[in-house]
Amino acid sequence: MNIPLSSPPVSPAPVHALRGHTMGTTWSVQYGSAVRTDPHALHDAVQAELDRVVAQMSTWEEDADIMRFNRCAPGQWFDLQDDLLRVLAAAFDVAARSGGAFDPTVSPLVAVWGFGAHAGHRRRPADVDLVEARARVGWQHLRLDAEQRRLRQPGGVMLDLSAIAKGYGVDLVAGLLRRRGIDAALVEVGGELYGYGRKPDGQSWRVLVESSPDEEADSEGMAPRVLRLEGVAVATSGDRWHAYAQDGRRYSHTIDPRSGEPVTDAAAAVTVVAADAMHADAWATALTVMGPHEGHAFALRHGLAARFLHRTADGLRESLTPAFEQHLAA
Repeated sequence: MNIPLSSPPVSPAPVHALRGHTMGTTWSVQYGSAVRTDPHALHDAVQAELDRVVAQMSTWEEDADIMRFNRCAPGQWFDLQDDLLRVLAAAFDVAARSGGAFDPTVSPLVAVWGFGAHAGHRRRPADVDLVEARARVGWQHLRLDAEQRRLRQPGGVMLDLSAIAKGYGVDLVAGLLRRRGIDAALVEVGGELYGYGRKPDGQSWRVLVESSPDEEADSEGMAPRVLRLEGVAVATSGDRWHAYAQDGRRYSHTIDPRSGEPVTDAAAAVTVVAADAMHADAWATALTVMGPHEGHAFALRHGLAARFLHRTADGLRESLTPAFEQHLAA
């Protein structure tokens, strides 16, 4: 999780804060503006934007659009609302560019390994169950007709946009704030953030990159990483939060759609800075699946701003791409 940093006010103009719950986590907005704004009305407007994402993309709500698509008969076309269409287009783009490391249809594999909204038992699945799950995974099986705003269900495909929907929610809220004339804001949903404008004290928004007790214990001497968010977003993915052990082996919730197996060499955390939170969210997942070595090489080739926190025999170590270093606070 990336952590917003606060500082004592040095200007009469305050930084206002709003908070709420969405997508099984929390959201927050810090903002400063010369325009007088009713905070209660703004809170309700932010919550409405995020509720719309839930209504279309939550795999925990049976009547959500995504779940209704998942229940469609083979060959059936499903009409898409604007938000779901935008997120699917971005998801398919990242899936193609990452060679399938990011795949919005990975849900059956996640479940058969014991994770996600429809998790089975937390144990290595039987071979027959693994084969069946792999047969249902593959974003290439889907046909997106953007012109007609619809998606075709080939049969048995289960969409899951949890690796991109929170980021999209951040972007929606940032867009709402801009439309309301708010000069500067820091938006956060479940640790994914976007910041724009300057705080009333003239400083840019600053956030502390992924840190936790085990990072501090295992990486003595590692400098805290603070980012400046000036019209950019940051998202972190990793395997420390959800995992289990069986027969002496650790199974991560990070499933490689290409192999059908949990990633064995997953980075403890991958942080990505991007122009919007939707893409930061998706690329953080893709690079986590690739692992610290393949992922770092990919990020370098494609100019992605990424930080990898990975395990070594000597504890946790980090590697940064040059594009990531450009966003570090002095």
